[in-house]
Amino acid sequence: MAGRLLVSTTRASRGAKRRAIAFTGVLGTSLLLVALSGTAPVRELQRGLAFALTPFQDGVHAVGDDVRSVLGAIAEIDRLRVDNSALRAENERLNTANRQLQALGQENQQLAALLQIRATLAFQTVAARVTARESADVGRIVTIGAGTNDGLRDGDVVIAAGGALTGRVKETGPTYARVVLINDPSSTVIGEVVASRATGEVNGDLGGTLVMDKIDAADRVVIGDEVVTAGIDLGGGIRSPYPKGLVIGRVVDVVRESNAVVQTAYLEPAVDLDRLEYVLVITDYQGGIPDPAEIPTDQTNPDGTLPDTEQPYETPAPTAQPTSRPTPAPTTIPTTPP
Repeated sequence: MAGRLLVSTTRASRGAKRRAIAFTGVLGTSLLLVALSGTAPVRELQRGLAFALTPFQDGVHAVGDDVRSVLGAIAEIDRLRVDNSALRAENERLNTANRQLQALGQENQQLAALLQIRATLAFQTVAARVTARESADVGRIVTIGAGTNDGLRDGDVVIAAGGALTGRVKETGPTYARVVLINDPSSTVIGEVVASRATGEVNGDLGGTLVMDKIDAADRVVIGDEVVTAGIDLGGGIRSPYPKGLVIGRVVDVVRESNAVVQTAYLEPAVDLDRLEYVLVITDYQGGIPDPAEIPTDQTNPDGTLPDTEQPYETPAPTAQPTSRPTPAPTTIPTTPP
């Protein structure tokens, strides 16, 4: 054991001596170089070495510049990617806002058009927005956001911009109403051709076209003619369910069969009934057959007076009475004696 410790101590001493000798040599060389650095030969050697190493230094610098450029490009690309993503998000937000503004602009135009029509009508109206549509395969019926709370009743006439006839209210609730459009198969309107005053029944069709039939074959109907509601008044409180003069559409085709007493015209509705957004509901037009309680009567009470709240239905013309004349006296013819 003692021998091993002695050998280890000897080796450690030798290593320390070697390190000391190497340090002394490096220090001496450094001092020698410092001492010789001021001499002309050493300076020339330094300049020669610098000149010889210049290309290598330039290459190292170029590589460093390229590495820095690549790293800078990567950082710039990453920054541009972030900026581009932010710009896309902002662009989408602006596009959405622009679409909303366009929709609001269209709604404002429609409302302005309705207000202009309202000012020209002789009826009271309520503006309403279309809130729902039934499938076109079932029927042409829409729901609007106004109801009995707004003064609507079943049978009220519904129009759109330009005074175009849209339909009639079929069912009402406190805050809604269902409207049967004029292109529904169950809808029938008496129409009148403006140019020739020809009349006929305008019926709806699921295809969207209006069919005007039962037009007298002698009446002139041509493509492009405008058709409006006839508004026929039958008297006695009975009149058309639709006011006179509301625009229905224009003639797009006419069918005449030889030897037929009637002809048929096909109309394009005045408004796109599949794209209605706002409508006006006429609330004070009384059309159709009036309530029996409202029909005037010519019945009188036993004492000859009229029932309460009733008005004469008609005033009978006075009956001619025979005029009495005096009977003339007989005429006597005198005789002459022979």
